[in-house]
Amino acid sequence: MRPPTDANPFVGGSDPGASLAALVLRPLDGLPAWSEVLAVVAHPDDESFGLGALLSSFVAAGARVSLLCITHGEASTLHGVEGDLGTIRARELSDAAAALGIARVRLAAFPDGGLSGVDLEAIVAEIADFAGDAQTDGIVAFDRDGVTGHPDHRRATEAAMAFGARVGLPVLGWALPQAVASALNAEFGADFTGYGRSALDLHVPVDRERQRSAIALHRSQSLPGQALWRRLELTGAHEHARWQDEAPPRVGPSRARESRPAATTRTAGTATAATAAKQPIR
Repeated sequence: MRPPTDANPFVGGSDPGASLAALVLRPLDGLPAWSEVLAVVAHPDDESFGLGALLSSFVAAGARVSLLCITHGEASTLHGVEGDLGTIRARELSDAAAALGIARVRLAAFPDGGLSGVDLEAIVAEIADFAGDAQTDGIVAFDRDGVTGHPDHRRATEAAMAFGARVGLPVLGWALPQAVASALNAEFGADFTGYGRSALDLHVPVDRERQRSAIALHRSQSLPGQALWRRLELTGAHEHARWQDEAPPRVGPSRARESRPAATTRTAGTATAATAAKQPIR
């Protein structure tokens, strides 16, 4: 593994995007060699905006990917299409999953925006029922910090980790480099979390063609000027991920994983009343 280098990527250049494109772009690892992948997300479009490039990369490598989305996303503040959001987003999820090459999809009906108040065991039971007897090799979710600051993201990954621990499956969490999170927070007043290089386990080269096609099918949510569009620019042709369990993965990279810092590096500035009250990015 390369030694950690967390120098400011903006030093020596006036274009944050150009500087970030050169940051951490030599992959440390590819994806784990899984044949059966279970993805767990909180909202329709999380599988596309967040995990889309990773999931389509698994598909391209020959894996069968199943997707469980825990809510209908009915509480979103974005409403780019007229009609009932719960119904609209269910259709969008189905179309986007097909565009990503996902083999199997289930949309559960837990309350959007209220997952932190749902009994964790109920969500774990939903995951277990969906997984069934499939010979799953590993689980993909958001990083345990939620990435964007949304509590539903954290709860979905908490449930995925609980299920993984119960059945002995590794959990791979999509994460952002610290520099990308810092740039997004500065530009959008957001609350993204990021990690230094030494805390990111996988740096995966990706092709975003399928991801962008899937995002476009979420017409109610993929509005211009969003932070999540900007994050695609900043991360460029790579995605990053961290193992979410404490032990090395049962299936995947052969190297033993070094212990990782338990806490994320929150890159937003000092909280104000205005930022505390803002809606988390979905």
